[in-house]
Amino acid sequence: MDQKRLTDSVSGKSRPAMSALDWLRHKLSGELVLPGGRTYDEARKVWNGAIDKRPAAIVYCANADDVIQTVTFARTTNNPVAVRSGGHNVAGLSVCDDGIVIDLSRMKAIEVDPVRRVVRAEAGLSLGEFDAATQAHGLATTMGVNGDTGIAGLTLGGGFGKLGRKYGLTCDNLIAADVVTADGRMVRASASENPDLFWGLRGGGGNFGIVTAFEYQLHAVGPGLLVGSVLHRYDHARGAMKFYHEFCRRAPDELSVDAALVSLPTGERAFSISACHAGRPEAGEDIIAPLMKFGSPIDSNLAIRPYLEIQSAGDSLFPRGRRYYWKAQFLGEISDGAIDALLEIYPKAPSPSALLVFQQVGGAIARVPPSASPYANRHAQYDCFPLAIWDDPADDEANIRWARELWSAISPYSTGGVYANNLGDEGEDRVRAAYGENHARLVALKNKYDPSNFFRLNQNIRPTV
Repeated sequence: MDQKRLTDSVSGKSRPAMSALDWLRHKLSGELVLPGGRTYDEARKVWNGAIDKRPAAIVYCANADDVIQTVTFARTTNNPVAVRSGGHNVAGLSVCDDGIVIDLSRMKAIEVDPVRRVVRAEAGLSLGEFDAATQAHGLATTMGVNGDTGIAGLTLGGGFGKLGRKYGLTCDNLIAADVVTADGRMVRASASENPDLFWGLRGGGGNFGIVTAFEYQLHAVGPGLLVGSVLHRYDHARGAMKFYHEFCRRAPDELSVDAALVSLPTGERAFSISACHAGRPEAGEDIIAPLMKFGSPIDSNLAIRPYLEIQSAGDSLFPRGRRYYWKAQFLGEISDGAIDALLEIYPKAPSPSALLVFQQVGGAIARVPPSASPYANRHAQYDCFPLAIWDDPADDEANIRWARELWSAISPYSTGGVYANNLGDEGEDRVRAAYGENHARLVALKNKYDPSNFFRLNQNIRPTV
């Protein structure tokens, strides 16, 4: 990190500038954490324990002005920045070596307007915190599947969740955003204010600025939803997968059905299917009934659960600090060839925690034109990915190799597209696969709002100017 004295153009003073880090510390309402500090090693950690990076400085922003001051500092001293809220990015793009981490996780203000069904939420909120605040009014909008995921990264990359098939992606429910641009300005983006930037924020990731606050449309949800789950033996998984695909094809928008190949505590492999009905519980019973009646499951459950419980149900599977790796791709169908590949390779997973995940999409998501936002893969039916989870660094190579092998085996059956939020460090071609025909428009937007590629530690849209 360049710790030379700042120029007068940054300090705004005619006298010689104070030292760079002293200048920044003086400007902040939040906290500056530096290497050697008591909290530094904890502060540099992110959700994925496989990521081990050492930034030159971590700024815990207290407000939007802290973000502006840190952007100004980093740009003037020519330091790279990583932006962090929940820190859930699997590739660790929310932390960096040598540069500055702009951390928004302490910015947690939230205001719910239950009459207009609108919420204003600062970017440091986790989805669990967001859901708790909106559910206090019987409201919700599409949010992800892990309670400590940050709402910021989730929204900017699209945003899957159990309400998505009924109400669209998280980004489809975005009304407006406050954004700090690369030149240190605060601007508002909405359908009527900087509409080009607003378009780019709804799926284009962190390429165009740092969003400090979001406004979302809310919907009446809960407090209880009907959920059903079944668990099939591995030797019945082929038939259960075919049933899952046919069941999903007929599912109404209110129903979200996910599935996974899993390992049980006994070491036995199995195929799990779970359905969530985002409407009146009594209306979902007949819809979910075929799922509960199919085959001879080794376990099944049908119950009305609080929405907040549903949203946090998977948290124990993905605790902070374990090591994670995945590669994702979209499927239009679950073909016999894909099933063959999955069933052959999944059991080779070196870790008993490994999963092969299907997330159902479609529904309302598919009825939004692909050009309406950067999220281009509207017509996919499933997000499918091997998810390696382990603890010992000595097992890194084996787990990563298994996930890549399984991804490669099912790649011939994919649509070729990928969900930006599930991208790792996979190169520009995969970024293009996330955005399809929208990529050229994103490049033009990058040329306008960030021509120097200041915001580049992300699934990067490279400018051409």
